[in-house]
Amino acid sequence: MSDTLSGLLHALLLDGNGGGRALTWPEVQQWTPAQGVLWLHLDYSEAAVQTWLEQDDTVPPLARAALLAEDSRPRCSPMGEGFLMALRGVNPRPESDPDDLVSLRLFLTESRLITTRRRPLEATAEIVGKVQQGIGPKGSMACVVALAQALVQPMEAIVDTFEERIDGLEESLVAEQGEVDRNSLTQLRQQVIALRRYLSPQREALSRLASERQPWIPARHQLWLREVLDHLSRHIEGIDEVRERAALIQEELLGRASEELNGRMYMLSIIAAIFLPLGFLTGLLGINVGGIPGEGEHWAFWAVVFGMFAVVALQLWLLRWKRWL
Repeated sequence: MSDTLSGLLHALLLDGNGGGRALTWPEVQQWTPAQGVLWLHLDYSEAAVQTWLEQDDTVPPLARAALLAEDSRPRCSPMGEGFLMALRGVNPRPESDPDDLVSLRLFLTESRLITTRRRPLEATAEIVGKVQQGIGPKGSMACVVALAQALVQPMEAIVDTFEERIDGLEESLVAEQGEVDRNSLTQLRQQVIALRRYLSPQREALSRLASERQPWIPARHQLWLREVLDHLSRHIEGIDEVRERAALIQEELLGRASEELNGRMYMLSIIAAIFLPLGFLTGLLGINVGGIPGEGEHWAFWAVVFGMFAVVALQLWLLRWKRWL
């Protein structure tokens, strides 16, 4: 029996009072539900973890595949005696994009919680710290509620950042010059759309779990989960507001560009209308045939020039009279 498992991030045996102790891998393999709730947190990219999950008959085959999947969409599905879940949380790396969410996969039963991830999450470290202090969750469902809350809470800062960015773009739009950084606007819209793509199904997943009726799921935990859902819904509403405001800015920019283009095309049309008769006259007088009036007269050129000025003046008067200028 191996003393370690590569990819085992932590194995906690909860005491039911908010505390717990870390187990070694041999202790994990000898664990029974009578000892208490076991929380296993694993790195699914490790080959040893993949082998162990594939050989563990207590985990349904579909759950094993989901716990090891490279890509996952937030969801909640009853499976066997428990639930399979996939959630998303904020990437703790400072240089990461706001829409770069880290996935967390969970298989939940009354006596055991298995979570897998590839990239680090602050949410799990936070819950582990509370357990070590004796103020952590007391059961498997309580762990899920605490994890959901820890995953949702940091999203408030992201939504606030989005709102600050859209405020700045709106201020630039109504400024005297009215110049808006189109690249910043496009990037903001892409990030908002990508973030909502995960948060909306995550809300559905948590709502599904909050509405399940199982004898081992306390009603108070479902009430706490609904409170987390309320916070998540407010974040989604904030994201929707930012998305709508960004769309309005985009429409305003398109409208301004269209007005500017129409104005330029209008001026070109006016210029073309003015020079059309002048071009006709010069072309008519420039034909190389006899009988052109004023041919050989020294005053004929200036008569034509003044005549063209008169034609232009008449055209401008007609355009003003028609209110086209």
